[in-house]
Parts: sequence; C-alpha cells; structure tokens
Amino acid sequence: MTTKIPVTVLTGFLGSGKTTLLNRILTENHGQRIAVIENEFGEIGVDQDLVINADEEIFEMNNGCICCTVRGDLIRILGSLARRKDRFDRIVLETTGMADPGPVAQTFFVDDEIRDEFYLDGIITLVDARHVTQHLDGSEEAQAQIAFADRIVLNKTDLVDSSTQRSLKNRLQELNRMAEIIPAEMAAVALDKVLDVGGFDLNRALETNPAFLEPEYPFEWGGIYDLEPGSYHLELSQGPDPEMSAILVPLLDKNESGEKDLQVIAETAFRYFSQAAKSLQDGEHMSPGTTLWGTSTAIRAANRIQFSCGYHRCG
Repeated sequence: MTTKIPVTVLTGFLGSGKTTLLNRILTENHGQRIAVIENEFGEIGVDQDLVINADEEIFEMNNGCICCTVRGDLIRILGSLARRKDRFDRIVLETTGMADPGPVAQTFFVDDEIRDEFYLDGIITLVDARHVTQHLDGSEEAQAQIAFADRIVLNKTDLVDSSTQRSLKNRLQELNRMAEIIPAEMAAVALDKVLDVGGFDLNRALETNPAFLEPEYPFEWGGIYDLEPGSYHLELSQGPDPEMSAILVPLLDKNESGEKDLQVIAETAFRYFSQAAKSLQDGEHMSPGTTLWGTSTAIRAANRIQFSCGYHRCG
C-alpha cells in the first residue's frame, strides 16, 4: 500500500512571514524532498537557489486567491505530483494573503483521487503581531485563517511589547481555542512545530463552518440535455454578461439521469474552470469535451450561443 503524502498549508496575511518560514523550511537539514505549491503574492519570493540545491520543486498556481475557481488547478497539480515516479516526501502549499484556507482544506476531503494519495497534515497560520489587529477588524479571510489553523505562529513579536503580545494571544484564542500559539521573530520556528502536526482537525472545521464539506463551484448553473446529434442554439434569457463561460460535458450513458448525475457533472466540470477559456468567435460552435469556452461581448449581447452535440446527452 502506498503511503499518503502529507501536505502542509501555510496561510496568513501579506507581510505575516509565510515565505520567510517557507525558506527556513527549505534550509533545514531534514533530508526530505519537498514540493512547493505557491500563490505568488508574497512580499518576498521563494529562494530559487535553495529549491534547486535542496532538490525541491516549485509549482506555481494561478495568481489570485485559492478558492473554488482554482481548486481544479490545485487538484491538477497534486495529480501530476502523484503520478511522478520520483515521489516527494511532503508538500508545502503557500496561499495568498487574502485566501480563505477553507476551500483548500476541503479539497483533501471531498475529492476521492486526492484523498487516496494525500492527507492534510495541518494548516499553519502566520500572524503579523504588529498589524494583525487591523486585519482581524476588517477581514473575514483573516478571521478564517485563524479559525481553521492547527498552529498559529505569532510572528514579529520583537516589534510589540509584552502587554500587546498577551492581548493578541487572548484575541487569537477567542477565535481558535484549540490551536497552539507559537511566538516567533523572523519566522524562526522549530520544524517539528509546523510539520508532522498530525492531521487537520476536521471536526473543528465542521464546528467552525457546518457547510465545510459542501463543495462550492465556479459556475452558477448546470443542466442535462437529451439531444440527438446535431447543431443547436442555446437561448439566454438574461444578459449581457461579457464574462460568461461554459463547458459541455458529454454523458455517454443515456440511461442515468437526475440529481446524482448533476453532481458527477459538477465535480468533473469545475476542474476545467481553472484553465484559460478558449474564445468563442461569432458563428463558431461549442463542442462537448473538456474545453472551457468563453463568449465574446458581441455573442453574449445577442443572448444566443451555438453548440454541437454528437452524443445523446450533454451536460
């Protein structure tokens, strides 16, 4: 039986020290092969020389928050890592400063393929001791980063006095009473404090958000059409929306139908929404497959999209 690969998620607002901690992990004499997945919005970059010399690799995700739109991108990258012959010992995933870690954690529980190959070892949230108060007062994402954390690194403690530190710890404990709070300067944290945490606490996540395991999708509607092979027009009742995109998923088994089918389609289709859309020109037909089709403003303003179906059923 193949041993599952542990995944550590580093999260925290811009300037909290995520990339500094990541670079520290890469310099440790741990003898492990670590794959790094990052959303590149950090105040400093990952040291490329360290990655090359230490035999780690970086896989860059789409810029922007890791949410339902790019969850497919995360699954794609993890899938490519799982298929490699030279397996990694662990993966460290650094999110953007504005990312809610919930959808990232959700991926390891709702996707069967990912669950078979990986497990979420823990979410490590870094906190900028000097600026965290203004973030917590005005950002739901910052609060979520604290609430979902398995360990909280209270970084830059050298920039605040002891009274402020105590006040901050009390505030953080109000948001998350279970996570250990680790004071640090320059993200200097012992490796055993942030790796091999022992597993993300799913029960606590469900207490924080009862809908945690209910997947979110980057599209507003899905449906199933029973069609004979041919060309069709899809009439849109509302618009115009220049950002509209669509995927036609072929369903070869025409004997199945209903809500279960739609769930299968949704889990299949959302992965392709992380790719760049192929622009659909005036007069061009969409066709079933894995292509994400994007409509031009002119086509969308006409409220009509043409598509071809060579199957009995398209979703």
